[in-house]
Amino acid sequence: MSSPSKADKKASLDAASWMFNVVTSVGIIIVNKALMATYGFSFATTLTGLHFATTTLLTLVLRWLGYIQPSHLPLGDLLKFVFFANFSIVGMNVSLMWNSVGFYQIAKLSMIPVSCFLEVVLDKVRYSRDTKLSILVVLLGVAVCTVTDVSVNAKGFIAALIAVWSTALQQYYVHYLQRRYNLGSFNLLGHTAPAQASSLLLVGPFVDYFLTSKRVDAYPFSFTSVAFIVLSCSIAVGTNLSQFICIGRFTAVSFQVLGHMKTILVLILGFIFFGKDGLNLHVIFGMIIAVAGMVWYGNASARPGGKERRSLSMNGGSKAEKHEDPVEATEEAEEKV
Repeated sequence: MSSPSKADKKASLDAASWMFNVVTSVGIIIVNKALMATYGFSFATTLTGLHFATTTLLTLVLRWLGYIQPSHLPLGDLLKFVFFANFSIVGMNVSLMWNSVGFYQIAKLSMIPVSCFLEVVLDKVRYSRDTKLSILVVLLGVAVCTVTDVSVNAKGFIAALIAVWSTALQQYYVHYLQRRYNLGSFNLLGHTAPAQASSLLLVGPFVDYFLTSKRVDAYPFSFTSVAFIVLSCSIAVGTNLSQFICIGRFTAVSFQVLGHMKTILVLILGFIFFGKDGLNLHVIFGMIIAVAGMVWYGNASARPGGKERRSLSMNGGSKAEKHEDPVEATEEAEEKV
C-alpha cells in the first residue's frame, strides 16, 4: 500500500485545520450569545482579554512540555501586531454598537477586498480573473444572506473603517510574521497572547463601560455565569490557535473567503434552534450563491496563475512564484533535518 503523497497530506491537514477553526468559532459564538443574552455579561472587550489570558496559560504549559521552542520576535513587530489586533477587537465592538446590522455586515464583507489590496501592494500577489470573480460571487452570496437594513452615520462609518483596516492588517501580519521569522502557530501565539491579554485586561473594563455604561466589577456573578465564562475562555483557546494555523496555511484572503462558511453555519444553526424565523427563501438563495463562490474560489486559486506572488530575482528581473505556504515550507525544512 503506497504512502500518501505530500499533496494528500497537505490537503488533509488543511481540511483538519479549517474544521478546527469552524467548530471553535461557531461554538464560541453560541456560548457568547448565551452568556450575553441570557446572563447579561455584555463586557465583550474584557471577555476577550480573559480569552487571551487563558491562551497565555496554555502557551506556558506547552512551553514547559517542550511543544513551543525558543524563538525570536522583535519588539517593534510584536507591538505593531498587538496595536492592530486590539484596534480590531475594539473597532468591531464599537462598529456593531454604532451601526445598523446591515452596515455592520457590509463592513465585514469589505475585509476581503481590503485583504486583497494588502496582498497585492505588500506581497506583490497577482490574482487571475476567475479568482477575482469567485471572490465577488462569495461576497454577493453572503450579502444576500446577511444584509438587511443599511443605515450609516459619520461616527459609525469611522468605527467601521478602523475595524475593517485593523482586522485586515492583523490577519495579514499573522501570515507575514510566520513567514518572515519562520514561526509556527504555537510560537507566534506564545509571543502575542501575553501582550494582548495584559493590554486588553487593562483597557477592557474602560472600553466596556464606554460601550455599555456598566461596570464589570458591579456584575452579579453566579455559578452558572462563571461556568459559561470558563467555557467561553476554553473554546477561545482553540479559536485563537486555529486562526493562526489557518492564516499560516491559507493566507488572509483565503481565510476571509472560507470564513464566510461560518456565517452560513451560524444561519443554519439559528434555523435549527430558533425555527423558520432564522431562515427564509432569500437566505437559502444567498447560501447557495456563497457556497458556489467558495467552491469556485478554491478551484480558481489552486490553478496555475490563479494566485501568484511576484518576486524580484537577484539580478533585478522579475518572475512570478506560486503563493507559498509558510507552514508547508517549515514542514519541508523539518523533513530535511
